[in-house]
Amino acid sequence: MTPPDSLVIPLAGLLSDPPGSTRRADLADVTFALDDGFTLAVPLRGSVEIVRTNRGVLVDARFQTALTTECSRCLGPALIPVSIDIREEVLPSIDLATGKATDQTAEPEVSRLNDHHELDLEPLLRDAVTLAEPIAPLCRPDCPGLCVLCGAPLGDAHADHEADEVDPRLAALRTFRVDADAENE
Repeated sequence: MTPPDSLVIPLAGLLSDPPGSTRRADLADVTFALDDGFTLAVPLRGSVEIVRTNRGVLVDARFQTALTTECSRCLGPALIPVSIDIREEVLPSIDLATGKATDQTAEPEVSRLNDHHELDLEPLLRDAVTLAEPIAPLCRPDCPGLCVLCGAPLGDAHADHEADEVDPRLAALRTFRVDADAENE
């Protein structure tokens, strides 16, 4: 199978083949917008194998990319390498024999081919990238974070503070004491 020009792969020919028939495509320079403060640092590269099943097609895809976001500790830029594996059955939305729309009420959450028997990989890739995004991304595993006193990034260039240095707006909290005995009653 020749590489598609976009993330939409025509499968009408494969759907007319017997179950077990296979198509394969290598994809490069795949890009799309992401949500939640993440962006693709490099386009996705990978391959997709599509196998005809008795109900539709099985999509088996592997992709590599990297995401850019903000480090959850130091708030600096973070580059996160990501591997994406997709293995999902996709069903037709139009019956090949009759040309009528298939009943989608029995399996409403299953991915579907479009009305022209084409597979749109973008929703599958978008979901897989979203699931691969880290909850608390780090610029590096040993990121020291920010100074609790001045808010500057910790590291070699960070100056040590005196233990008594406190932001004047928070100075009143020094007198705050918790009565542990009263809390346990």
